[in-house]
Amino acid sequence: MKINITIATQQLDLLDAQGQLIRQYLISSARNGTGQENGSFCTPLGKHIIRARIGAGQPINTVFIKRRPTGEIYTPELGQQNPKRDWILTRILWLSGCEPGFNRLGSVDTMRRYIYIHGTPDSVEMGKPGSIGCIRMRNSDLLELFDRVSAGTQVDIHK
Repeated sequence: MKINITIATQQLDLLDAQGQLIRQYLISSARNGTGQENGSFCTPLGKHIIRARIGAGQPINTVFIKRRPTGEIYTPELGQQNPKRDWILTRILWLSGCEPGFNRLGSVDTMRRYIYIHGTPDSVEMGKPGSIGCIRMRNSDLLELFDRVSAGTQVDIHK
């Protein structure tokens, strides 16, 4: 399996070992565009791998803070009570850069920037940038993707 993310089309493609398209998903990348620097709130480009899969077995809409379930399940009411929160829901696929000096190590390290593919409230629009660096997905889509990929799966992010 391999994941190909295209920022221009706000699309994530899941490919088999031969490069054939299995499934296509709409995503939401960073509202600040693409960039590698820590603190930029941009989505990093280049070759990555899934370093960790977090949240297996948790209910859909489980709320995560610092990669740990909080015990909360997201509802629109919870969202209204916490309007400034950046919601990380359901599952986390934690990305690690593979290109030293570009998206790995130093001030450009994707993993140290805590860049994930993660779930988001259903009210969040897909198909247009809106995150603070991560790749957001519909929870149902993320559950499907999470079950198909493993740690070490290659993830290419390009414009």
